[in-house]
Amino acid sequence: MTRPSLNESTGAKHSRIYALGASRGDLTVTNDDIAGPIESSDEWIRQRTGVITRKRASAGLTVVDMAVEAANEAIAKAGITPDQIDAVLVSTISNPVATPSLAALVAERVGANPAPAYDISAACAGYTYGIAQADSFIRSGLAHYVLVIGAEKLSDFAKPNDRTISFLLGDGAGAAVIGPSDFPGISKTVWGSDGSKWDAVGMDHSWAEYRDGGGDVDWPTLRQEGQTVFRWAVWEMAKVAKRALDEAGVTSDQLAAFIPHQANMRIIDEFAKQLALPDSVAIARDIETTGNTSAASIPLATHRLLEEHPELSGGLALEIGFGAGLVFGAQVVVLP
Repeated sequence: MTRPSLNESTGAKHSRIYALGASRGDLTVTNDDIAGPIESSDEWIRQRTGVITRKRASAGLTVVDMAVEAANEAIAKAGITPDQIDAVLVSTISNPVATPSLAALVAERVGANPAPAYDISAACAGYTYGIAQADSFIRSGLAHYVLVIGAEKLSDFAKPNDRTISFLLGDGAGAAVIGPSDFPGISKTVWGSDGSKWDAVGMDHSWAEYRDGGGDVDWPTLRQEGQTVFRWAVWEMAKVAKRALDEAGVTSDQLAAFIPHQANMRIIDEFAKQLALPDSVAIARDIETTGNTSAASIPLATHRLLEEHPELSGGLALEIGFGAGLVFGAQVVVLP
């Protein structure tokens, strides 16, 4: 039997990030504001995490609002119109409903309908997962332009008296428009998971436990085993970062910037040592005034770094995300 012919899908040879957009919570929360319930101090929080203030969203500012604001900036800077977007990918763990996706609502509000839209649940690695998928879509011919967003309102899931993670958490959204390129702009992504450490970061209760608890179970909030996460991030993720450099065919001294997930300043500093980054490499430290925004942290940190150092545009940046799952993703990109 003769096999029927299918039209071959051909895409661009390469892809790149065209532009970025950002939105942060409208409230600035200091360490003194949150130190009381955790019986701590501004000094302890700074020493342990590097956080001085964090941005959080007021009750009237939703995760969708922040995602849309970031997306609109990225689309405008990219020089395209919303109807040119062929897919909308939103990385988030703070969609207030299980379904429908946050991405579908964002696509509607930015004017990208009827583009396919879906959420990615990969926590702090979510943005790098989105970049990997967008790159694949464009090079396969499945899409021409892809909107990738990391968006979180983590304050909805922060327990005031939790000493493991809540005092780190911030709110915001970062967006990127990815499109075709005549030069390599996104390297092969090194990504994966380690489900054996599933309990290291996550929720303290399930929704079912909250529903069936008869008032004895609190609203589910985020928690982590700090030492487990710290050791895993410092030792295992440094290996992933080095593999990403190898896949891109570059060395650390060829980087213009290093943009890790903004989990903890101590982790970022240890990364720099492990990778032997020279002084010429700019290191994103957005956590100081934004906090840990999970999936939004890498695009937010990149956006701020380019605002403060526009001369980095066109240079190479190593970005790596890692978090609950445990999951991880890293790639080298050309900064827009």
